Amino acid sequence: MLLNQKTDFSATSRMKIGIISDTHEELADQVIAVIKSCDIAIHAGDIGSSQVLETLQPKTGHVIAVAGNNDKPYLWDFKDWQLVKNLPQVQELSVPGGKIVVEHGHEHDMHKPAHHDLRAAHPQARLVVYGHTHIQIIDEDAPGQHILNPGAAGYTRNKGGPSCIVLTIDNNTWDYEVFKFSDASVV
Repeated sequence: MLLNQKTDFSATSRMKIGIISDTHEELADQVIAVIKSCDIAIHAGDIGSSQVLETLQPKTGHVIAVAGNNDKPYLWDFKDWQLVKNLPQVQELSVPGGKIVVEHGHEHDMHKPAHHDLRAAHPQARLVVYGHTHIQIIDEDAPGQHILNPGAAGYTRNKGGPSCIVLTIDNNTWDYEVFKFSDASVV
């Protein structure tokens, strides 16, 4: 599988971006449905298998993914070693209204008071997306630079159910829609 890692979407004035993380080889059906309604998908690491990335079907086919601490060749099927070895640690996207930086976050202290570490590491970003903690959060405490964790989109340590976030961009206006599905709704 080859990822379409296009990163410059600045010529588009409107778009919906589905943001997920921490699937650990499994992706909830509800999250798949949300991603299908989006223009592109971002996976912030701990993917677990190529099947997860193949299942993501945003409208344009663009899937941006970074490696998590569990995305190591020896943890994936042998047939997927080349894919996992080529996943970047950090990915930067240009979108209408600014830049989005994606990383898994496992090399930072990820407690909310320490989001300053991510902000300092990526001062050019309007939004920094990370995963790792499996805790869904949108931190808008610093004007002009938000920090987002979509939570776990699979079934592993999902803190009550799979989750994701959709960022809708209309020129310079960015709005977030939070999705959290209960474990009871997952079959």
